[in-house]
Amino acid sequence: MPDDEGHPTVEEMRLGPVLAALADPLRRRVVRELAAAPDGTARTCSSFALPVSKATVTHHFRALREAGLIQQVSRGNSRMASLRRADLEQRFPGLLGMVAAEPEG
Repeated sequence: MPDDEGHPTVEEMRLGPVLAALADPLRRRVVRELAAAPDGTARTCSSFALPVSKATVTHHFRALREAGLIQQVSRGNSRMASLRRADLEQRFPGLLGMVAAEPEG
């Protein structure tokens, strides 16, 4: 069962929702940027400067969180996002590497 913040456990992560979340180029960009950062790096959602409204940014990060790609933690008025690198590698070996290696655009 997902936790109170909507994060599925490793066992609950399913390929369909993960691929659906990664189908969007902006969400893949977020994952690539987090994958390029040192493990454990957390960033505010606004730091990605996505070219969409705040409501759409919220939607994108919810899709990533509910699929299990990112972990989000509230910090005051903002939310910090970090990549669930170890969980993804355990559940879907090699997937993160393929996404990270994909050229942007």
